[in-house]
Amino acid sequence: MKFTFSKYQIFVVALLAFIQFTVVLDFMILSPLGVQVMDQLKISTTKFGLVVSAYAFSAGISGILAAGFADRFDRKKMLLFFYSGFVFGTVLCGIAPNYEFLLFARIVTGIFGGVIASISFAIIADLFPMEARGRVMGLVMTAFAASQVFGLPIGVFFSNLWGWQSPFWMIAIISGLVGIAATFKLQPIVSHLSEKTENKAIKHLVTTAGNSNYLPGFLATMLLATGGYMLMPFGSAFSVHNLGITLEDLPLVYFVTGVVSMAAGPLIGRAADKFGKYPVFLISSLIACGILFYYTAMGITPLWFVILINSALFVVITGRVISAQALNSAMPELRDRGAYMAISSSLQQLSGGIASYAAGLIVVQTPSGYIQGYPNLGYVVIVAILITVAIMYKVNEYVSSKHPAPVKGESEVVLPTEA
Repeated sequence: MKFTFSKYQIFVVALLAFIQFTVVLDFMILSPLGVQVMDQLKISTTKFGLVVSAYAFSAGISGILAAGFADRFDRKKMLLFFYSGFVFGTVLCGIAPNYEFLLFARIVTGIFGGVIASISFAIIADLFPMEARGRVMGLVMTAFAASQVFGLPIGVFFSNLWGWQSPFWMIAIISGLVGIAATFKLQPIVSHLSEKTENKAIKHLVTTAGNSNYLPGFLATMLLATGGYMLMPFGSAFSVHNLGITLEDLPLVYFVTGVVSMAAGPLIGRAADKFGKYPVFLISSLIACGILFYYTAMGITPLWFVILINSALFVVITGRVISAQALNSAMPELRDRGAYMAISSSLQQLSGGIASYAAGLIVVQTPSGYIQGYPNLGYVVIVAILITVAIMYKVNEYVSSKHPAPVKGESEVVLPTEA
């Protein structure tokens, strides 16, 4: 029977999408503000790089530390606690007067913000059946594209008017309103508390991390982040210096790509539910390999074709992420779900930081700005994608054994329509 969302479920999806929007925007906003930040705080590119990476590494570490406690409390309380800390850290960024304070603020923001995605995914797995998770993930993941389409341009516009701190105030205000809505409208999420869970946090963390059944999911999560983190740091420089796109046209490339990704996300989610999560992941991955092989070796290219190939690449990357997240959410037992998601999120952050650093060792920027070795970066990402395809096959087999296809005509459990 076709799954129908209740009004309350629609609210939950919208809430989690807005939360993801603010968290992703906070993570991404610092990069385009780099010129202003380095100039006004009088810091070097090395120090600025540390400020950017401090978020990812602190997020990774906090996720591991939080994993042991993730299944011992109401998920709503966990979400509000970490989201409040995230808002506080964002406010600190908005008042940062110097480099040391900004570095501290980014660490605080990462400690709290890095755990929010894992809590959100645990909530999705708790509240939505496997047959609907592709659609839910597709809608929530549009937050990434929305932050690129709407958040970044508005944030940069504010920074030009009122200084580089103003975008952080914008994010803090929006986040505060979202947090208020979550406080009064989100129901307690406590179904996992009925399961017998290890009382000691460290032991629960070790038990979950050491579960051999979960290993393929952890490995897939780590490798899934490789492509984005390797290509993203040098994407704009490659577009300008290798492909011949002007700085004035670069925002158009990102805008169109973001709009296309926003439109594709929900459609891909529906396809994942209808045709299967792994088939969608497999097809998206193979197409991504073909595009990457061609794209990373491109030279001077017309603007329209750069927009076309960028859009196609982001669509299949979105397809990989949505289908993989939906499939991976079914891996853990209910009693381990929060810990599993927290560990996965941490591994993703840490592997992403390592991938970004490794990318800097693979490519070289000449004095003219030209990026040498970008095809080599593409080869590494393609290999990582193919390995992930093989690992995700094991994930799919394990999930299929746990979640057999529903009997035709069998109805699904629907949440109450009122909060």
